[in-house]
Amino acid sequence: MSEPSSTAKSGGSGLVLAVIYVTALFFIWAFVTNLLDPLLKAMKTVFTLNNVEANLTGFAFFIAYGIASFPSAAFLSKFGYAKSIILGLGGIVAGCLLAIVATKVQYYPVFLVALFTMASGVTLLQVAANPLIASLGNVKDSHFRLNLSQAFNSLGAACGMYFGAVFLLKGDIYQEGVVVTEALRQETFSFVNNVYLLIAVALTVFIGAIWLIRQRITDAAPKMGTLVSPFSALTSKWANLGAIGIFLYVGAEVAISLNLLLFLEQKNVLAVGAQDAGKLITFYMLFAMIGRFFGSALLKFVKGYVLLGIFAVGAIALSAVVIGTNALVPEDLNSTVNLLGVNLPLTTGIIPGAAAVLIGFFNSIMFPTIFTLTLERSTAPTSATSGLLVCAIVGGAVLPLIFGFITDLTGSRSFGFIAPLLCYVYVLWFAFAAPKAPTHAIEEGVSSGH
Repeated sequence: MSEPSSTAKSGGSGLVLAVIYVTALFFIWAFVTNLLDPLLKAMKTVFTLNNVEANLTGFAFFIAYGIASFPSAAFLSKFGYAKSIILGLGGIVAGCLLAIVATKVQYYPVFLVALFTMASGVTLLQVAANPLIASLGNVKDSHFRLNLSQAFNSLGAACGMYFGAVFLLKGDIYQEGVVVTEALRQETFSFVNNVYLLIAVALTVFIGAIWLIRQRITDAAPKMGTLVSPFSALTSKWANLGAIGIFLYVGAEVAISLNLLLFLEQKNVLAVGAQDAGKLITFYMLFAMIGRFFGSALLKFVKGYVLLGIFAVGAIALSAVVIGTNALVPEDLNSTVNLLGVNLPLTTGIIPGAAAVLIGFFNSIMFPTIFTLTLERSTAPTSATSGLLVCAIVGGAVLPLIFGFITDLTGSRSFGFIAPLLCYVYVLWFAFAAPKAPTHAIEEGVSSGH
C-alpha cells in the first residue's frame, strides 16, 4: 500500500486547527443548502407554482455541481486547498447578495440564478473539503473522519431546515384558505431578504478567519501545485461507478428533503400547517446526524461497504412503507404528541410520515462512505476523482424533478418515493461490489491499485 503525503499526516496544532475549520465548512454548506426546503414552500406559495416548477429551486442549486465541479477540481489541483476554500465561501456570499437582489425585483428566475451562484461556491468547497478531511490523519481512519465531519454536516442541515422554517415560513400567507395578497407577498420577500443578508454577513466574517489561518491549512494539507485534468477520472471504472452512486444517493436524499414538508402537511399524512411541517422535517436531518455519529463509531469495527449495504436495505424498506401506506386514511386516536413545539395528532397518517422522516437515519453514512470507498478504488488522481464525485451531486437537480413529475402524474406524493427507492437499490449493489475491487491510500497522483 502506498503512503499518503507525510505533510498531510503531520501532527501538531496546525493539523488540529485545519481539521476544526474544515469540519466547520461541512456545517456551513449544509446550512445554506437545506434552506432550500422551506424556500421551496415559500417560492411555491408567492409565485403560485406547480410541483415541477417549485422543484426548480433544487434543480438550479444542484445543477451547479454538474457545471462547476470539473473547473473546481482543476482550480484545486493548481492552487491548493486554502485558496479553494476562500473562493468557495466567496461564491456563497455572492449568491446570498443575488438572493437579496431577487427579493427586490421579485422575479423567480433571479432567485434561481442566485441559488446557482451559491451552489457553485458550495461545489468548490465540497471538491476541496471531502478529500482534505479524508487525508488529514491516519489513512485507516479516513471513513471515520469523513463520516464524523458529515455528522456536523447533518447538524448544519437540521439547523438550516429549522432556521428556514422559523424565519422563512412565518406569516399569514401560509394559513389554509388565505388569499395571497400583495402585502403578504411583500412580507414574505422581506423575510427572505433578512435571512440571506444575515448569512452573507456571517460568512464574510468566517472568510476573514480562514484567511488568517490559510497557511496552517496549506501546511497540513496534501501538496498540490500541478494542474491535473479533471476529466482523467473518467478513465477509472470505480470513479465512474462511485459517481453513479453519488448521483443517485444525493438525488434520492434531496428529492425527499425538498418534498418532505409538502408531504407531511397533507391531510392524509400529518395534517399540520406549513411552519409546523417545516419544523418537523428537522428530524429528517437530526436522524441523519445521529446516524453519522453512530456510523462513525461502527466504522471503527465494521467495514464501510458492509455498513453501507445495511443502511441501503433500511432506506429501501422505509421507502416501500411510504409507498405502500398511500391508501391509509387518517383516523383520530384522540391523542397528540408535542415535537419541537408542534402539537402532532396521532393518526394512521403518522406511519408514512414517520417512515419518510426516518429515511434520514439510513441516508446518514451513504455519501461519505460511497465517497471514500471510491477514492480508495479509483485509479485517477484524488483531485480529479473528487471533482467527478462532486459533479455527480448534480443528481440532486434531476431526481427532485422526477419526484415532482411522478407526484403530478399520479396525484400522490407517496408514489413520488418510487424514484428514491430505485436509487437506494443501486447503492445496495455498490456496497456488494466494493469489496471485490483493489484499494490504495487516498492521495494525489495516479495509483494502479493492488
